[in-house]
Amino acid sequence: MNTYEILRRPLVTEKSVKQSGLRQYGFVVDGRATKTQIKEAVETLFNVSVVRIHTLLVPAKRGMRGGRRSRKIVIRNPEYKKAFVTVAEGQMIDVFEGVR
Repeated sequence: MNTYEILRRPLVTEKSVKQSGLRQYGFVVDGRATKTQIKEAVETLFNVSVVRIHTLLVPAKRGMRGGRRSRKIVIRNPEYKKAFVTVAEGQMIDVFEGVR
């Protein structure tokens, strides 16, 4: 798996922006990626040293879509994998700066 295929996109939410002050950053990653592969990808792409990684699988969710008069359609959002990366003291990832 290529380094650029592992990290899909940064996870920018209110909570992740608040955690960026604590040197923790969130990413949506490929479902097959391991913690070692995620660590290597973050270190090479952002030139930081990673201290800790937490990963979790977000389960698939079902929902209903449709108006009052139309037939309800069941939609399914696929599951995906998140990774929360803690970088070393004094380092930061510039992608998340300016989002506050």
